[in-house]
Amino acid sequence: MTNHEAFVGFDVHKETIAVAIAKGGAGGDVCGFGTIKNSKQAVALLARKLARTHGKLSFCYEAGPCGYAIYRQLADLGHDCQVVAPSLIPTKPGDHIKTDHRDAVTLARLLRAGELTAVWVPDQAHEAMRDLVRGRIAVMQSVRKARQQLQGFLLRQDLRYPGKSSWTKLHRDWLRSLTFAYPAHHVLVHELLHVIEEGQRRQQRIEQQIQALLPTWSMAPIVRAIQAMRGVSVIAALTLAAEIGDFRRFDNPRQLMAYLGLVPSEFSSGKRVTRGSITKAGSAHARRVLIEGAWAYQQRAGISKLHMQRLTNLPTQIREIAWDAQLRLCARYRRLAAKGKCKNVVTTAIAREMAAFVWAIAREVEPVRIAA
Repeated sequence: MTNHEAFVGFDVHKETIAVAIAKGGAGGDVCGFGTIKNSKQAVALLARKLARTHGKLSFCYEAGPCGYAIYRQLADLGHDCQVVAPSLIPTKPGDHIKTDHRDAVTLARLLRAGELTAVWVPDQAHEAMRDLVRGRIAVMQSVRKARQQLQGFLLRQDLRYPGKSSWTKLHRDWLRSLTFAYPAHHVLVHELLHVIEEGQRRQQRIEQQIQALLPTWSMAPIVRAIQAMRGVSVIAALTLAAEIGDFRRFDNPRQLMAYLGLVPSEFSSGKRVTRGSITKAGSAHARRVLIEGAWAYQQRAGISKLHMQRLTNLPTQIREIAWDAQLRLCARYRRLAAKGKCKNVVTTAIAREMAAFVWAIAREVEPVRIAA
């Protein structure tokens, strides 16, 4: 038996896994091992086979649609495993050949060199809540798309609602009262209305279930604490907690800002420094929630009746952080707006600083351990 470390790269697909092995040491060989079936039995058999000839095994594969099942299985078997961020894998500009074998070899080599960036892997309970939160977002997006389709159709027909607010009861009654020369148009309008109304009912049902399950979730104390921030409702706080997960993995708020893609992109060379729009890395859902909440800081600092209810029973330190956030962000919003900055740019800047205060609040609260 040879006792040396081996680094194993997996290129994971629905049915198969391409495997490559890099032997320990910078000058060690890197070779393809072959392809195995994507099943628990095949992965366990491979791990046992490799463990007979290597003292230590380290595995990695890209985050993707196959989830974290392989990671959890290998961790249970006592092996190191990383799920790596695909967008942060170093690539060669001149390499235009991509195969499963090459991808596995590249992963094994980069894992040995320590040049891969691992993603945070949630536990199964956290992943289940995140799936439910994302299910609500998917329903919300389908409703928005149906609304856009209906509005686009009405615009093409030169039909304009005479009232002030869209999607109210009066607006829906007006839509149902419309008549068309062709039956196909009548069917289209009523089908899109059905999609919108059924989607809204589904969204409400999911939101009710999310709030019912919240007390049994380990992140419940963090969700309650984050709501101390102005512009952060219970659903927004749930989305942030579900998407970000462990706030303590970020040593400072700047890391969280970068993780959420709220920092400016930069293209600099020599004396020339050029900063562009935000990077939009990380979770788009968490970023959207913060940007939507940032609009609440247009007004002067204050506490509404609803906001006061959210602050009830929260520790004094959390309430003070939230109030400091209001004072700073409301003043900053007015200051940036007075300079003539675009509203979207101002709101994004406020969202970036909101992330820092959310980070500070979340680190004041410990998740609870829920018995399985």
